Amino acid sequence: MHTQHFSQYQNVVAIGGGHGLGRLLSCLDFLGSRLTGIVATTDNGGSTGRLRLEEDCIAWGDLRNCLTQLANRPSLGSLLFDYRFEGCGELNGHNLGNLILLALDKLCVRPLEAVNLIRNLLKIETRLIPMSEQPTHLVALNTSGQRVIGELQVDGMQETPLALALEPMVEATDEACQAIAAADLILLGPGSFLTSTLPALLLPRIANAVRSSNARVILIDNLTPEPSAAANLNPMQKMQWCHRLIGKEVIDSVICHSEQIYREGRCYYFPLQSKHHPGLHDRLGLIDALNLLLQQARKIA
Repeated sequence: MHTQHFSQYQNVVAIGGGHGLGRLLSCLDFLGSRLTGIVATTDNGGSTGRLRLEEDCIAWGDLRNCLTQLANRPSLGSLLFDYRFEGCGELNGHNLGNLILLALDKLCVRPLEAVNLIRNLLKIETRLIPMSEQPTHLVALNTSGQRVIGELQVDGMQETPLALALEPMVEATDEACQAIAAADLILLGPGSFLTSTLPALLLPRIANAVRSSNARVILIDNLTPEPSAAANLNPMQKMQWCHRLIGKEVIDSVICHSEQIYREGRCYYFPLQSKHHPGLHDRLGLIDALNLLLQQARKIA
């Protein structure tokens, strides 16, 4: 594993959600407190969706996923936090980690405090910050001019949406904006592009923080086409989506998967698929790809 070129970066920020961001953060956890994850809070499916409906809370699922992927294993804390109830009762399908975060949120002043309590319990150095501490839904506009409301519903679209928005529009978490302002490296993705990578960029303060930053910005693409409308987008189109929301061309490189190493414009291709878990990025492969890219001078064509 090559990590020498990471030493020049003191504040690395990764923006996204779901399994993709958790995998990336776990790959880079050697950075410790130099690493910050800004996590999407628009999920409305499964246990998270049920809690949102009943408690009018933020989406805890992506935050929990990142916490469990960063936790030391095995440990009692990680086992409890990852436990999912089964059976025929009201708890069936609920994740204990989501319930713990919800309970702590009610005991704390703000959701970020609940996340930090769990970080301390699980001995996680990497900072995790919800993109917003207020509940909001992802909304897409389809080609017929109809609004599609909810992350789960947006992921189910067959056609690429014309636009995305948050409803209601909420405030970005102050700490997220501060982390981006201090960053010298910003990573976007991997994960569901429309519903994990983009939601945070829909917040004006976060988009402005990225636009104003002097950090190097790299987009990490998924291994395979998504089972969603994002499958219609190639890496350059994804970069254009990001730039449209940010308001400026800031991404200088896109990391993509291929069995062969080559470059095509701003896209750099590496073998990135895990041999043990084909749906996940290989930890060492992704670190080596980033390391190779970081040794090159930043350049936006």
